[in-house]
Amino acid sequence: NLFMHYAFDLWMTRTHPDLPWCRYADDGLVHCRNEQQAEALRAELGIRLAACGLQMHPTKTKIVYCKDQRRRGEYPNVVFDFLGYQFRPRRVANTRRDEFFCGYTPAASPTAMKSMRATIKSLNIPRQTPGTLAEIAQQLNPLLRGWIAYYGRYSRSALSTLADYVNRKLRAWIMRKFKRFQSHKTRASLFVRKLARENPGLFVHWKTFGTNTFA
Repeated sequence: NLFMHYAFDLWMTRTHPDLPWCRYADDGLVHCRNEQQAEALRAELGIRLAACGLQMHPTKTKIVYCKDQRRRGEYPNVVFDFLGYQFRPRRVANTRRDEFFCGYTPAASPTAMKSMRATIKSLNIPRQTPGTLAEIAQQLNPLLRGWIAYYGRYSRSALSTLADYVNRKLRAWIMRKFKRFQSHKTRASLFVRKLARENPGLFVHWKTFGTNTFA
């Protein structure tokens, strides 16, 4: 977006060289030291964009407090979404000290998770009974590989619920395809788990998460 490069990027670099920022298309982030600085920058940025014939989004533009172990203040907004990730306070493990602490970290956002589940649902896997499990894997693996590569860069464990959702779709496929599993959800789940142990490379999420995501 060349216009935003002029209206925002160059302006930020020139007027606020001390503030870290990033932008992708029309969405941007600026890290401020305190609430007063953030309020002042929002007002200043509103004037700048108006001069360029633009305006800030009325609901997406907000000041968020990045609450963590060191920043323990109480503010109304401590969560924001950016590029499919949701940033918020989370329980984080310190493996060296074998303890947990409050960190401010990203993970796949609820909106992104909903979109991924909708994509999987649209494949209508349970009704693909004429096909084989390998053919289903050919459909799912490119999607799963891309999602895990992008959203799994941070807080990969958050994708375990998506892996569980895929496993439930595979279980439904098993129950429809084979008569001996019809009306036997537990037996079908154990069969899918067995397949994952014996063929971990068949599905990307099996190789990534193992058998820890089975309902």
